[in-house]
Amino acid sequence: MQNRRNVIYSLLILCLLGGFFTGRAFFFNLSYLLGILLTLSLLWSWASVSAIQINRQTRARRTQVGKTLDEFFGVRNSGLLPKLWLEVRDHSDLPGHHPSSVVPTLMPRQSFQWTTRTTCIVRGEFTLGPMTLISGDPFGFFQSSRYIGATSRVLVYPAAVPIYDFAPPSGVLSGGDARRQRTHQVTTNAAGIREYAPGDSFNRIHWKSTARKDKLLVKEFELDPIADTWILLDLYGGAAFARPYSIEGGVTSDLFIPPTTTEYAIVTATSLATYFISKEKTLGFGVYSPARQVMQPDRGYRQLVRIMEVLALAREGSIPFGQIVATEGHHMGRGITAILISPDPSEAWINEAHAMARRGVRVIAVIFDPASFGAPSGIPTAEQTRARLESGGVITYTVQQGDNLSAVLSQRRETVR
Repeated sequence: MQNRRNVIYSLLILCLLGGFFTGRAFFFNLSYLLGILLTLSLLWSWASVSAIQINRQTRARRTQVGKTLDEFFGVRNSGLLPKLWLEVRDHSDLPGHHPSSVVPTLMPRQSFQWTTRTTCIVRGEFTLGPMTLISGDPFGFFQSSRYIGATSRVLVYPAAVPIYDFAPPSGVLSGGDARRQRTHQVTTNAAGIREYAPGDSFNRIHWKSTARKDKLLVKEFELDPIADTWILLDLYGGAAFARPYSIEGGVTSDLFIPPTTTEYAIVTATSLATYFISKEKTLGFGVYSPARQVMQPDRGYRQLVRIMEVLALAREGSIPFGQIVATEGHHMGRGITAILISPDPSEAWINEAHAMARRGVRVIAVIFDPASFGAPSGIPTAEQTRARLESGGVITYTVQQGDNLSAVLSQRRETVR
């Protein structure tokens, strides 16, 4: 494009020089023509990126690794001049998201639409936009651009693999008694019936008693006698291991887990949270990512969303897992199930896990093989860490880089004494 303009500039100078030296009107007329051509081309180039309406619609602002993000784009020429060519460049920072497109010729009042579907491969919060419109004149002398600074945000949750079975949580509360507490939630423990009240769901109506008493009666429920389940996640940067990897060229699998203990631990925590929430269990969650994030036990989809929001933005912290377990585990008593997820092979958190087990807490640990994640020699092996945990009555799952997490976490294990 620059070379084309240089040719016209050179011809314009030659024509002016020829007119001055020869005095012939032909050279002056030709120079005027070239000057008008350049001026009109410049104005056309500017007009090509004006009077353009662009519409961008994102189907959902929250998605998950392994799922798709769909975006709809529409460009309309609202001007009087045709847009011979138009390029839309998108500057989103979502990995693998490339909605940029070249728009064909748009006549006045004409529109062009396209849809982009991107498989999300990395968790986190990302920016969609801004965009740049680029066009030019019919002769290719000039190129103009127009910056559109509008942006939006999209949150990508971590991946969750399906878990079909897992070490069951404890079924005994302190004292061995069920909780005699009414709850508005539907549980597996029916406690009795009462008269229907405005706002009661129809699925709680006890139809046999309603027919017998000739009035609407609904079921009442008690809290599940199984105690709370807690997930404590270790994101201590000093105990993280990782292999080099790159996502610039894209990945072949829809479910891509970077070969780092941090990402494997986050996927594990997300999968277990999804598993227990789907079983209608009461779940608590704690992580330092790097700020303290602790959610008291609750059940339902809202609790799962809160956990996934935290994990989507989680980063490595500076507090060792031993301190976290000691701080957050002191209130856990007999009957509670604590799931500890950590790549750290150090003794500190293992000793805290043993102390929790001695207090009657059912402790389940998910550890990661340091060697498979490229840890240097001299680091305790996964077998050694597992042996130390199981010696204190801790149920242990071992994960290696490249493992099928669904298969590994779906193995039912019992306490080894």
